[in-house]
Amino acid sequence: MSGDRFGIPHDAVAANVAAALAEDIGSGDVTAALLPDGDDVAYLLCKADAVVCGRPWFDACHRALDPDMRIDWRVAEGDRVDAGTVLATLSGRARALVSAERASLNFLQTLSATATVTAQHVAAVAGTGTRILDTRKTLPGLRLAQKYAVRVGGGLNHRIGLYDTVMLKENHVRAAGGIAAAVAVARACFPELPLVIEVESLDELREALDAGCTRVLIDDFDAPTRREAVRIARAAPYSGRVPLEVSGSVDLQGLRAIAEDGVDFVSIGGLTKHVHAIDLSLKLGTPPV
Repeated sequence: MSGDRFGIPHDAVAANVAAALAEDIGSGDVTAALLPDGDDVAYLLCKADAVVCGRPWFDACHRALDPDMRIDWRVAEGDRVDAGTVLATLSGRARALVSAERASLNFLQTLSATATVTAQHVAAVAGTGTRILDTRKTLPGLRLAQKYAVRVGGGLNHRIGLYDTVMLKENHVRAAGGIAAAVAVARACFPELPLVIEVESLDELREALDAGCTRVLIDDFDAPTRREAVRIARAAPYSGRVPLEVSGSVDLQGLRAIAEDGVDFVSIGGLTKHVHAIDLSLKLGTPPV
C-alpha cells in the first residue's frame, strides 16, 4: 500500500526527492560509474523495531534514476515491524540502485523514526481520549513529510505553518494589551481561521474561555493547576466547549498521567525534533532465507 490513505503530499515528495538527489549526486555518481551498467537485485532490511513510514519518498528516489525499477514491498505504510524484517525487494539497473541508496534510506529512516516515536506516545494515552499533536519543530524542508509521518504514527497535526492558524502566545497578548483585545483583532482580521490561545494562569484561562477560541493551550501548568484548568473548562458556563491542550516539558514517562487529568490534546515537539533514525540497509543480492 502507498501512503495515499494518510494524505500523502505528492508535490512535497517530488520536491524533497529532487533536492535530495541533486545534493547527493551533483554532476554524477563517480563510484557508481565504475559498475557494469546491467541489472541487479537488492533487498531492504530493517534492523530495529519500527513503524514503517516513507515508502513514497523511497520509491520516488529509485524511480527518478530508473523509471523501470521494480519495488516489491512486503509491508504496508504504517505497519509495525520487528528488527530483522525484510521490508522490500528491488530489481533494476545496478548503477541506479546504488546511486539512489543513501537518499532513499535517509527519507525512510527519518520518517520511520517520527512515525515510531509518535506511535509510542499514542499508545501511552490509549483509552484516555487524549490525542497527540505535533508542533512546528520540524527539520527544515521536511515539515510536510514529518507531519505526514506523525499521521502515519497515529498522531494529529497541529498548524502546518504560521499561515493556517492564529495562535496567540504571551508576546502577542502583551503587545495587544490583553487576551480580549488580542482575540478581537484576530477575529476581525482572520475570522475564518482556527484561533488557539496560550495561557499561563487560571485567570488567563477564564479570560480565554470568555473571549471564545478554538482551543486553549495550557503551557507548563503543574499537575494540580492542570486538573483545576480541566475542571473550570468543563464546568458551567463553559461546559467543555473549548478543548484544552497541554504543551511544554512533556516526556513519554509522564504522558499518561497528563492524559488521565482529562486534557483533550498534548502537543510534543520531540516527535519531529528529537529524531533518532531507524537503522536500515539496502543490500545488493537476494534476501537470506
